[in-house]
Amino acid sequence: MNFTNLYPERQKQGNKGKSGAGAGDKIIWDEYVNQWEKLTTDSLMFLSKIRDQSIERILNFKKDLKFIEGQERERLIKVRVNQNNFRQRILASYNEKCCITGLNIPSLLIASHIIPWAKNEQERLNPRNGLCLNSIHDKAFDKGLITVTPDYKIKLSKEILVRKQDISVQNFFLKYENQPIILPDRYAPSTDFLDWHYINVFKK
Repeated sequence: MNFTNLYPERQKQGNKGKSGAGAGDKIIWDEYVNQWEKLTTDSLMFLSKIRDQSIERILNFKKDLKFIEGQERERLIKVRVNQNNFRQRILASYNEKCCITGLNIPSLLIASHIIPWAKNEQERLNPRNGLCLNSIHDKAFDKGLITVTPDYKIKLSKEILVRKQDISVQNFFLKYENQPIILPDRYAPSTDFLDWHYINVFKK
């Protein structure tokens, strides 16, 4: 709540947080705001020291997983940390519910990137670049068969619409056409990122 007091976007939404944010809070905020990769890796390092456990053990790496020492080992750890942290942040923001169907079985939910991981390194860990989707709609979103418009409504591609007579297509897709997604409690999807997906991925 102290950090919320330092977050202009949340204040615009009417959530001013606590008024007791001090100099220490401001130092941490200034260092980590929008620095998602630094936040996740530093947090893991601190947790490793507090627990007196290796990073691999905290991340529950398989015992038979072999690392190439040096940069490759560091890269694998960072990727695993960042992916895990992004997933946790997205699922928590959406209260562990698919933003299209409301499905609330975590093992079937995906933290989907609006702009794919490989396309924009800077925004990989930005929670506003994420949607919580079930595995079927995640695949459809990734393939451009569906998109979410900047006004947060679901739009279907022609590849799906031409199959509108198929009962399974009706159940999984057609009934959601033009319906609003379930918005998260925080980190609303960026309209700029949604525009990017519509222009570059969606099959119109």
